[in-house]
Amino acid sequence: MAVEVLVVATSSLGDRSYLASDGTVSIVVDPQRDIDRIMCLAGAKGVRITHVVETHLHNDYVSGGLELARLTGARYLVAADDEVEFDRAPAVDGDTVPVSASMRLRVIATPGHTFHHLSYVLDEAGDGGWQPVGVFTGGSLLFGTTGRTDLLGEQHAHELAHQQHASARRLADLLPDGAEVWPTHGFGSFCTASQSDAPESTIGREKRANPVLRLAADEFVTETLAGLDAYPAYYAHMGVANLAGPAPVDLTPVTRADAAELRRRIAAGQWVVDLRHRKAYAASHLAGTVGLGLDGPMSTWLGWLIDWGAPITLLAETAEQVADAQRELVRVGIDRPAAQATGDAEQWAAEPGQLRVLRRADFPALAAARAGNTPEGLPAPDVVLDVRMTNEWRAGHVEGAVHVPLPDLPKRLADVPEGAVWVHCGSGYRATVAASLLANAGREVVVIDDRFGRAGAAGVTMSGNA
Repeated sequence: MAVEVLVVATSSLGDRSYLASDGTVSIVVDPQRDIDRIMCLAGAKGVRITHVVETHLHNDYVSGGLELARLTGARYLVAADDEVEFDRAPAVDGDTVPVSASMRLRVIATPGHTFHHLSYVLDEAGDGGWQPVGVFTGGSLLFGTTGRTDLLGEQHAHELAHQQHASARRLADLLPDGAEVWPTHGFGSFCTASQSDAPESTIGREKRANPVLRLAADEFVTETLAGLDAYPAYYAHMGVANLAGPAPVDLTPVTRADAAELRRRIAAGQWVVDLRHRKAYAASHLAGTVGLGLDGPMSTWLGWLIDWGAPITLLAETAEQVADAQRELVRVGIDRPAAQATGDAEQWAAEPGQLRVLRRADFPALAAARAGNTPEGLPAPDVVLDVRMTNEWRAGHVEGAVHVPLPDLPKRLADVPEGAVWVHCGSGYRATVAASLLANAGREVVVIDDRFGRAGAAGVTMSGNA
């Protein structure tokens, strides 16, 4: 049987893990912490996991590699230069790792995303000997971009960007154009320097499309560093957890909270998170909650916004949705929510006065309101608040808007001018989060639940390149 490489996507974090097998044994690359997905896939394929490999110590999620290796008895390959606090098989540049008669790995040092980053070439045995099928590139060579180089500190970003350039060139020189490229990051992950431009790729395609293989080193470094934006605050805790060796996860149901308990937690200033879609949240929700729907990257934004270790209570329509949220949260090191409640907003309220509505609008409504024709039932916009990231703002924004990136908002609520606030982002998801934070602070708020790309065509006056 030919070697088969299967993708295990974690779209909420913009990452991929991989299961490569020859029909009998398999290799797992960069597994997420909820390893049951990988084990179920291996079981369905009828293959035994013999090797688990890490391309690098991850900054955007807690790894499941150590626990997967423990449960399966697989060899656990981690860079020899990473000073981890657990036993592993140290991997170094130039190593060849036999897996089976038809499959092997070659270890290639590709520093840049981290100092000790490794890539793994997957070779398959054929009539002419070993042939490279592809390369697991982690946070090195991605689809149309590379992994960002500032996660270990701004002071290292320039040096690592130069190393990233050299590493990508090394892979391109080492491998044939037809070799597949299998990155871990690049599908919405904040670990990338820019977003991926394709769902799959080869070395040949990257030679044509990827700036790292088209630009000279100095030009690539300048362009890469200039394009970097903020990354989630919880990243500071991921590397520490991965160095120490993550504990097994506990995805069993958490304690249920009744209406009185929810009121107590909200009164104490705790994070009570409503996981329903933003339209359901807007129609009716418990005052004092934050709307972070499961339809978006909930764990990324929640992990970025909270004070690390703060108790979190989850609200959802069903127990299955709470379970989905727990799974997403353990991936970023938020292991056990404090409590949960399911049902609808009316069941969560101890009294009717606790329920609140979030008013919604779109960009045509904003254009009309700015022209003096505010739609009925909405307050005139005294402030237009843009909560997108800095690079998005620089690319174009609503003229006269106030810019406070969503991650900064909890500590900058006082920076939002007085009056009724109309808040927008790129699609409505982040704007709903921001609107709930503003409403909890006593502000009159309208969420613009619309795509930012429609603003100009709707008649909203724009600044910049929008």
